[in-house]
Order: sequence, then C-alpha cells, then structure tokens
Amino acid sequence: MIDLNDDVILANNMRSRAYVKYTPYTVGAVLTTRNGKKYTGCNIQNNGIQSYCAERVAFLKAISEGEFLFDRIVIMGGPKGKPAEKCLPCGYCRQFISEFVDKDFKVYTVYDNKVEEYTFEELLPYSFKLD
Repeated sequence: MIDLNDDVILANNMRSRAYVKYTPYTVGAVLTTRNGKKYTGCNIQNNGIQSYCAERVAFLKAISEGEFLFDRIVIMGGPKGKPAEKCLPCGYCRQFISEFVDKDFKVYTVYDNKVEEYTFEELLPYSFKLD
C-alpha cells in the first residue's frame, strides 16, 4: 500500500484553515499529481450561492498552475475541533473532478485510524465509459 502519512498530516492541517462561518464542518484535502506534486485545499463557506469544497479548492489550485495529470486525493473532514469522520466528495465535486481524472483515480478518506480507498469509477460509475 502507498504511504499516505504526509498526506494525512497535510489534510488534517488544512482542516484547521477551513472557513466555516455557517456550519461547523471542516474539510482538508491533499491532491497529488502523477509527478508527485501536492496541492492542498480546505472548505470555504460563504453567504452566496455556492461554497467551495476542499477537493475543488485543491483541484482549482493545481489546474490554475497548469497541472492536469492526477494520481490521488486524500480527504479528511468532520465537525470543527472533533476527530475526522468518513468524508467523501459531494455530488457536485464528483461531477467537477470527473472532468480531470480517469476511472482509476484514487480517493482516500481517513478517519478512526483507518484509511478507505476508492477508485473514482466507484464514486461516479456512470461518468466513465466502461470497457
């Protein structure tokens, strides 16, 4: 199995940067490109039409820097000041992410001292043409 220790530390640190004025739910994410570069994100709530999820923030940072080849994302989320709980991308993020990844892109959620791994095809199966 791949060593995710650094990603877990980064994702947990990003949770502390979340701007959560409207709900107490904090999320941190670490997106890793195929060449090993990491982009972080945290959720940013606002009073407007749409808030920004940690996953999308990480992807937007990477894409704006010219990155388009992605390997994995590690996500940690939960109520502010409490341990992480199982946290996966919302439906909007799944649709957004599907534009930039293949069906084998890995999504990891970390909580209760365990790591769960998903392929993107498992999270959004009808977005990819199956062989």
